[in-house]
Formats: sequence, structure tokens, C-alpha cells
Amino acid sequence: MSGPPKKPAQRQVQVVVRLRPYQLDEDGQRQGACVRGVDTRTLEIVNWRNRSESVHYNFDAFYGDDSSQQEIYMGSVKPILSHVLNGQNASVFAYGPTGAGKTHTMLGSPEQPGVVPRALLDIFRMSREQSDQLSGPSWRFAITMSYLEIYQEKVLDLLETRHQDLPIREDREKNIFIPNLTQQPVSSFVEFEQFFLPATEKRTTASTKLNGRSSRSHSVLLIKVVKLETVSPFRQLTGKLYLIDLAGSEDNRRTGNRGIRLKESGAINTSLFVLSKVVDALNQGLGRVPYRDSKLTRLLQDSLGGTAHSVMITNIAPEYKHYFNTLTALNFAAKSKLVVNRPFTQETIQPIGLRPPKRPNEDPPSSSQLTAKISKSDDSDKSGGAEELSLSPLLKPGDFDPEAYDPDVMERLSNLENMLRKYGKSGLPLLGTPKEERLQLLKKLEESRLQIQKLEQRQKELEKAISAQETAADDAESRDMLFKNSRLAALRKGSVAKQRKQAIVTPLQRLDNSELLKPGNVIVVKRKEKQDVGDVENEFELSVDMELAQKHKDYILDILNNGTLKELKTLQRIGDKTAKLIMGWREHNGPYTQIEDLEKIGMSSKTLSTFMKANVVSCMVK
Repeated sequence: MSGPPKKPAQRQVQVVVRLRPYQLDEDGQRQGACVRGVDTRTLEIVNWRNRSESVHYNFDAFYGDDSSQQEIYMGSVKPILSHVLNGQNASVFAYGPTGAGKTHTMLGSPEQPGVVPRALLDIFRMSREQSDQLSGPSWRFAITMSYLEIYQEKVLDLLETRHQDLPIREDREKNIFIPNLTQQPVSSFVEFEQFFLPATEKRTTASTKLNGRSSRSHSVLLIKVVKLETVSPFRQLTGKLYLIDLAGSEDNRRTGNRGIRLKESGAINTSLFVLSKVVDALNQGLGRVPYRDSKLTRLLQDSLGGTAHSVMITNIAPEYKHYFNTLTALNFAAKSKLVVNRPFTQETIQPIGLRPPKRPNEDPPSSSQLTAKISKSDDSDKSGGAEELSLSPLLKPGDFDPEAYDPDVMERLSNLENMLRKYGKSGLPLLGTPKEERLQLLKKLEESRLQIQKLEQRQKELEKAISAQETAADDAESRDMLFKNSRLAALRKGSVAKQRKQAIVTPLQRLDNSELLKPGNVIVVKRKEKQDVGDVENEFELSVDMELAQKHKDYILDILNNGTLKELKTLQRIGDKTAKLIMGWREHNGPYTQIEDLEKIGMSSKTLSTFMKANVVSCMVK
């Protein structure tokens, strides 16, 4: 059972501006100022088109260059922390150009702690106060921390460096979360510092002309507070606090960025540009807000137009040389002030098996309270009556107290018990949880992967077998090419007797009709018989008159030297690619002197032998 209100209250993003103190030039000179405060909420900046005029901006608060870390925290950040302990989300992020003091505002120094350490101290203090209070409901708190940076559009876990380039997801209730992001439980501020300070050193920083220690990534500290009620109805409130230090926008002409610094600057400026597009889309009421165009805006989806109490601390520099960066930051802050969020309380009722343990001073439940009257199933009704049955595993005896629940809850528990006894043995899933469904999906996914691996292995075996068959077929085709081109392949289609008859008669009949046969040109087909233990083996030997063979070799050589592409392709074993190679070679090197020159275009000796046999016989039988 969830507890968000039907109509969440609307809250505008609170925008405050902090002016950084003046800094002297390298020669010790004081820069002229381009902006100054009018009162605690208003400031003015010089109009660059007409310096005699100024432009006024009004925000929720304005902190001058003499303001302290304590003033900013107490005035704008601390008021929203109570929402986190009451099951709502809150967000504080520092925005502004590079060198404007964003990291100082969020982290501070040991002498002047910033927003992050002050907020954590108050969260631990308020949780202890609510846990120790004597009047009203009693609460137990569980606090966890996560720390990440967005560097060049990659989400990096700063608490566990092995977790790199993490995805950003959205659950069914439109809550943004990061799978596999480390959630470190912390119970005190000292324990928080033990994890936070080493992780902060891992954040990517570098030196530029405008800032000796410039942040090259956006950092996000997520504090999750789970508030559990220790008495009936055992409510659970879940609140999240986002503390975000954005990297500053940079003008590469002034920072002198090169190489990797230039690439980092491009990623930072792109994400901040998408952030500006998101604010414009929210203010214009567009149907699509481009949260997914950047990892930063995807993570800020709750903070801008979402369900969080948001505070944006805009940091600006007073020097006139930073005029346009300051003007851009103020314009963005003015637009962000119009964004409306809708925070609500995330409240659930804990299942009985997950209720908080009883305190030591409470009396343990009696044995009579560990059983329940449940009517029998259909099979039990046949024997009549009812029996007293022990509770199902869903109702752990140590956690069950019937007097703590109203009749409606007890009736639901009784119905669930009946369903468990009726269907539990048939293997039907009664109370499926997201964790169980996820485990089942992971199991199916693993089975699918194993099946795919088996299919891939089988495919490789089949491809290997097919390749071997093709190789064997090519060898057989080379051996049989002489008989195939002489029409001797017909010997393999009939019986052994027909093969013997055709082997002697058919080739000789065709040669009798050939115009190339003249006196002195003789082709002889000899037949050999070998009898071994009753088996008769026939062998044929082809002898060609040398003069006739030379005549046809000259004919083939003439085609190689003078034939067109089409004529070359009429030769046996010559395809389109080989024919083009033959023509290209003779254009660059002159005519072929002998057929064996085909080896110069890459034809192997084996292929050349087959080519000559096939084409000589082919010419004879034409």
C-alpha cells in the first residue's frame, strides 16, 4: 500500500544566487565589477548594450560576497531536510561558470564546511531525535549513501571504482535509479566521512587558466533515508537527498583547453546545454522533455519537473571579465525559477514478515497467539468441522500479534492462508515479488544464453563440415574436368555395363566427325582390364598426338593475347575476375609467350595444369 497523495502539492524550484568575493589580477589590480546586490533577493547587472543602464533579477535569495557558508545553509538548504525524513525527495545543486565557487559552496573546507557536511550532520541528528522521542510513534532509521560522477557522459561509481559506465534506469513508478550503484550503509557522520573523503579524491579534476583545480565532471551524492515505524501499522517512509556539484561551463578560448581538456570541456558544455533545453521545455509545457539526451538531465529528472523539493544555488563571479558567463548563468537561473515540481510522500505498509522487531521491554507473544482459526479447504470440508492450523511461513510466529491488527487485516490474512493451502502444493506462484520475478527472468536469460552458445557451436561444426565437403568437391572437379569437358561424365550415370560401352564408343564416334582429325593426327583411347579375385577394373588412357596438341595450344595462346573479355571467358576455368587479370597483365607487360605465363597473374601450377588439359581436349572435340 503506497501513500502518495492524490494531488501532490506544487512547489517551484527555489533559486538562490551567491556572489563570489573579488579576486585580484596577476598584477595585483582589482577588476571592475559588473554585478552588485540591491537587497536580500534582488541584484542588478550592467547592460552590455548600454553601460548607463542595468538589468534587475529577482530570486528567492541573494547572498553577497561577504556571506558565509552558515548563512547559505541555514537560509536555503536546511529547511528542506525535514522533507527527506518524512519520505519525500529533495535536491540541492550548485550551478555556474567555472571558477565561480560551486565546489566551495558544496564541500567547503575544514574551517568553513559547505552544504554537504552540514546537511549530513543534521540528518544524523534529526534521525536520532526522532528515534529517541518518548511521545508519539516510534521510528527506526536506515541511512545509505551513494557517490558518483558523470565524466564525458559516463556514470562512474566513486565508492567502487570497478563499476564503470553504469546505466540509468526508470522503474514502474517513474523513479530514477542506477543498477549496481554502490549503496553504503552509514550510521554516523564519522562513518560517512570514512567513505566520502577518499571517494572525493577520486573525482576527476584538472588545472586550467581560469581555475587551478577545475572539476572535469558532475558529482552526485545520494543520501537515502528509510524510516521504519516500530508499532502498528508499521509504515515505511523512503526519502532521497541529492547533493549535486555541477561542472562549470567553459569558454575554451579563455581557458586554453587542448587535447583531453578540450574533450572534457565539450562534454560538460553539451550536458549543460541539454539542461537548458530541459528547462525551456518544462516552461513551455512541451509534450516531450529531452531528459534522455544527457546522463546529467536523466539523473536530474526528479529535481527539475519531478517529485523533489529542489534548491539551485547559482554561483557567479563579480569581475567584469566574466560578464558574459555571469549573464548566461543569471538568465538560466531566472528560467529555472519558473519550473514546477510535484513532491509527494513515498509511504508503504510493511508486510508482517518484515515488521521491525519488538523492543526488549515488550512482552513476548503467548503461544495461543501463534495459531489462527482457518476454515478447511474443499477436501477438508467433506469430513466436516474445522481444525486449528499453524500459521503459514508467510506469518512468522515471532512477528505475529493478532491484537495489533484490525479485523479487515485479519480477514485478508485468513483469505491468503486459504489460498496457500488450496493452491500452494500445485506450484502456482501466489505472492510474486519483483525480486522473485527478476530471479526467474535471470534464470531464463542464462538458459537462453546457454542454448545460444550450443547453437553457435553446432553452426561452427556444420560450417566446418561444409567447408571440408566443398574442398573435396573442388578436388574431385579438378580430377574429373578432362572427362567432363569430353562428355565422358555420362559414363557415371548408368550401370557399369553402359559405362564400359560409352567409354569406348561415344568419344570415338565424336572424334570421327571432327574436322580437326586429319591424317597424321591421332587420338587413341586405350582400355586396360585388371582382374583381381573375380573383380574387373577398367582404366582408360588418353594419348594425344603432340603436333595436334601444340596446334591447339597455339590457338589458346592466341585467345590469351588477342581475345576480348567475352572470348577469354569461353575458355575452361576462366571466370570474369581471371579474364580481367589476363587482359590487365598483357596491357602492361605485352603478349604472353607461352600458356605457362598465366602463373604470373597468380594462377597455381595445379590450376594451370587443369586449365591446359581441359582447354586442349575441349578444342579437339568442338
